[in-house]
Amino acid sequence: SGHVQLLPPQNVTLLSRDFAMILTWAPGEGYPPGVTYTVRYESQDRLDKWRKVPHCKNIPRALCNLTCALPSLYVKVRARVKALWGRSQSPWVKSQLKDYYSDVELAPPVLSLDVRDNSIHVSVSFPLPACVENLTWKYDLNLWEAGSEHKKKYEGYFRKDTVTINTTALRGNYCFSARALYESISLKHSEFSQPVCVLLNHKG
Repeated sequence: SGHVQLLPPQNVTLLSRDFAMILTWAPGEGYPPGVTYTVRYESQDRLDKWRKVPHCKNIPRALCNLTCALPSLYVKVRARVKALWGRSQSPWVKSQLKDYYSDVELAPPVLSLDVRDNSIHVSVSFPLPACVENLTWKYDLNLWEAGSEHKKKYEGYFRKDTVTINTTALRGNYCFSARALYESISLKHSEFSQPVCVLLNHKG
C-alpha cells in the first residue's frame, strides 16, 4: 500500500543557454506535492555508463545545471531524469545528445564603462560557469552617436581585454553595445547587449 504509479517526467530537454548546459523537464501528469527528481548523465564515449550528478539528487525543482559536471566539453552527452515520491519512482526519461563545444548558446556580455578626461575604458563581463572560464571567449564592441546609423566597430577582443577609446573629438551622447563570440565548429555569437549611453565632453 502507499505506492503511487508515478508517470514519467515530460518534455525532458538538454538545452544550452547563457553559457550553461541545463537539463529541464516538466512534472508528469497528476504528480502529488513533494515529488523530487534525480538526474544522471552518460557521455557518448561511454554509453550505458550513467554517472551520478550529486547536486541533482532528490531535488524539488525541474532543472539541473550540468555544465561543470561534464567530464569533457567536447564529447556529446545526454541526461536522464526520474521522479521520486516516498517509495514510488517513475521510469527514467532520456534527453537527446548534445555537447558543450558545438551547442553552446551565448548570452550578451555586461558592459562597464570607465570615463576619464580624454578617454573611455570599456570592459565586459560574461555570466560564465567557473569550469569554462579558460575557453577562448571573445567579444565585439560597437560605438555610435545616439540617433546615428553609423557604428564604429571594435572586433575580436579577448574577454579580459579592455578597449580604450580616445574621446577628445567626441561631443554628445554616445552609445556602446557588445556581443560575445566563440569559435567552435563555426563562429558563434550572442545577441548584442542593450546599449549603454554616456554624454561625452558636455559643456554644462
